[in-house]
Amino acid sequence: MQIVGSIIKQGIALRSKFPNEIIRRRFKHKNPIKIQEKELRKLINKATATSFGDRFEFEKMLDGKNLIKDFQTQVPIYDYNSIYQDWWYRCLNGETYVCWPGKVKYFALSSGTSEASSKYIPVTSDMISAIKRTSVRQLLSLANYKFPTEFYQKPVLMLGGSTHLQYNGTYFAGDLSGITTGNIPFWFQHFYKPGNHISRERDWPTKLEEIIKNAPKWDIGVIVGVPAWFQILLEKIIERYNLNTIHDIWPTLSIFVHGGVAFTPYKNSFEKLLGKPLTYMETYLASEGFIAYQNRPNVSTMELVIDNGIFYEFVPFEESNFDDEYNILSTAKTLTIDQVEEGVEYALLISTCAGAWRYLIGDTIKFTSKELLEICITGRTKQFLNLCGEHMSVENMNSAIKMLEDEMGVAIREFTVIGYKRSEGSMFAHKWFLGTDSELDNKVAAEKIDEYLKVLNDDYRVERMEAIREISAEVVPLSAFYDWLRKNSKEGSQNKFPRVLKGNKCTDWLEFIKSYQKHE
Repeated sequence: MQIVGSIIKQGIALRSKFPNEIIRRRFKHKNPIKIQEKELRKLINKATATSFGDRFEFEKMLDGKNLIKDFQTQVPIYDYNSIYQDWWYRCLNGETYVCWPGKVKYFALSSGTSEASSKYIPVTSDMISAIKRTSVRQLLSLANYKFPTEFYQKPVLMLGGSTHLQYNGTYFAGDLSGITTGNIPFWFQHFYKPGNHISRERDWPTKLEEIIKNAPKWDIGVIVGVPAWFQILLEKIIERYNLNTIHDIWPTLSIFVHGGVAFTPYKNSFEKLLGKPLTYMETYLASEGFIAYQNRPNVSTMELVIDNGIFYEFVPFEESNFDDEYNILSTAKTLTIDQVEEGVEYALLISTCAGAWRYLIGDTIKFTSKELLEICITGRTKQFLNLCGEHMSVENMNSAIKMLEDEMGVAIREFTVIGYKRSEGSMFAHKWFLGTDSELDNKVAAEKIDEYLKVLNDDYRVERMEAIREISAEVVPLSAFYDWLRKNSKEGSQNKFPRVLKGNKCTDWLEFIKSYQKHE
């Protein structure tokens, strides 16, 4: 392990000799839209022989004078339901050359925070290779951080889905983390924990127990995973071995690579488990591809990966492009990377080397720097709350909860909000459910959240005077959130609690909470 770690350190050190300004000059001196057009051309060229490419005349498209315009004109916008019904179901049936050359061997099961309970996302060998390349880039970005040589010899604990994937005779299915972990480079096997045996475990409580048992044997330097589940693991390790902090058992732990959900609501309570500060590195690794990663310290943004198998389009997240249920319209206006503006909210469309074409991934983002191609995730298209024009984003919600934590001195690790029409009159209401084991008054919490949102969101402030007549909050035990996920077979790994509950999930949650409180 020392030899491999030394090689990695030397490679990163070599990269560090080149200033960030020089490294990024490829984006300043090369027009990003030209890089993206090149990626699109490669994608279309490789998919010409597929059923999708034949249907939309990809070969003819390549001979046109304006590839991007022709592509946007001829290929419709898809969401998961439409692309699955038209194309991806054929891949699941074992058909080859549907949306991408060859046969799709793997399908990533999404966490299902909105819409369908499980989505089957194709993961091709080309996509696995692309994810590996971006992962290496993020590893090399450690040149921007000041870590001692011995740090690069420490194990990395990745808390992901089972590598024992479901197989039906035609394809393998499971969490993307399980798929990619099962395909990690041979040289990384030396560093990877919890190891192949524990990683294959499908039962989440059993997997946690095995990791806890082995924790004293590992001197972990980096942890990788979703904040909520890692916090549960660290708490259990501290309790099992009667520790003050996790650094009592892992003294060299220095980095937390996280993604999938905003870290802000977890930060206060998470840092109580530490003996010294960690470096936080955010990633945007979705089931559909590795989209962005944080490559420099002391920022809360990520660099968009524009030259590795993904072509992006950006849809202004406004009413003219979406219906009342936030389904994208076929007439939606789409922009390319040269047309975006900083600070504007966009829904993301991607075309990828896994056979996604003009596909609405479901996330919303903002550019914080066009020059550096840096973005932040602001929420989900289906998890905005907009009953009457309040346009409340997950970003607004996270900020309000963080402000409540700071002012009241509490830790709120999970929360969700529902919107509904009041029974009397035509006015509306919001109800917040706050997962905390701290003492917090329902009425005070609701009043504080309301105050914060009026400052954070002008639309919310206006609608509070006009249409939203009631804001309430209910403090519930943190365990209720995880028990509800367990009840819905969403415990562990990459699963996240929805920040906005609608439809059947809202009804199920309300019934669950009512029953939960009776049995407390």
